This record gives sequence, C-alpha cells and structure tokens, in this order.
Amino acid sequence: MEQRAEKGEIDLYYGDEAQVSEGGYVPYGWQFKDENISIKSAKGKNINCFGMITRDNQFEYATTYGTINSNFIIEQIDKFSYQIKKHTVIVLDNAKVHQSKAMQIMQGVWAKRHLFIFYLPPYSPHLNIIERLWKEMKARWIQVKDYDDNDQLFYATKLILNAIGNILFIDFKRKINIT
Repeated sequence: MEQRAEKGEIDLYYGDEAQVSEGGYVPYGWQFKDENISIKSAKGKNINCFGMITRDNQFEYATTYGTINSNFIIEQIDKFSYQIKKHTVIVLDNAKVHQSKAMQIMQGVWAKRHLFIFYLPPYSPHLNIIERLWKEMKARWIQVKDYDDNDQLFYATKLILNAIGNILFIDFKRKINIT
C-alpha cells in the first residue's frame, strides 16, 4: 500500500483517536535526588479527537467532549468517504470501536465509494504514523501553560489541529524500497 501511495495510485491515511485532558502529558522525566518537581494538573475535562493523516500531512479530524465510540468514527469516515477522489485506504488499529458490527457493515458501503479499511496486526502502534502526530501535539505543540485553564487547553488543541498540514508538519520518513 505504501508503494502504491508513493506512486500516486491510491491515497493512504492512518487513523486513530487521541485524548487531551487537564491531567497533562508527561511521558517521562527525571530529577536530581532530593529535588522536588511538580506539574500542575487537574482531573475531569478532556477533548477527544479522531484523526486521519497521510505521509504528506493531509489531515482530517473531528473532536468531541464526549466519548469516541464506533458511531462517532463511522460518522467521520462516512463524511470523509464523500470527498475522496481516488481509491483510498484508511489504516486503523484493532480497537473495539474500529471492529464493531456497524463498522463491518459500513465497509461494504464505503467500498462502493472506493474507500477501504486496513487493520494493523495486534500490538503494532509503531506501524501507525498518526501515533507520532499525537505525541508531537501533546509533547511539543501544546505548551505547559496551556494546561493552566481547560478553556485555554481546548482552544490551543483546536488551533493545533487546524494548523496540521498548513503550518505544522511532521516529516514522516519513508522506508520504502520500490523495485
């Protein structure tokens, strides 16, 4: 699929969900012995996002303050299916919301529109490039000060999501051997 996308034969999107919450994002850290470091955080409010991105940073997304369930994902993919211009594949992981009965039914509808779903093998998030996007968003693009207020956090998140592919880009290195 990567080779076909590289040749322009298909569009290839990688999709997944992410959550930004008042709890903050601290993937790892260290401190000196006897040093007290803390990061302000809160509990409760979050914004959930379903996104799809190509290696060329074409990005589609939708957000909700509610839970992302299968119906939400189906709604987003269905809207997307009406705007595609050629055969398109969306790569998803094996989350339950991606594997629901309703998703399976919709795959037949989408196939008629030249949109196909490809599922990654279990336990392989490293194969889904959108995971890198979510990490960049949470670790670099959302600032620590944005977590001081949930309105500011959600505003910053939406600004970032709108900027992806316009003024914010990720260089997804291609590891393709085309023969």
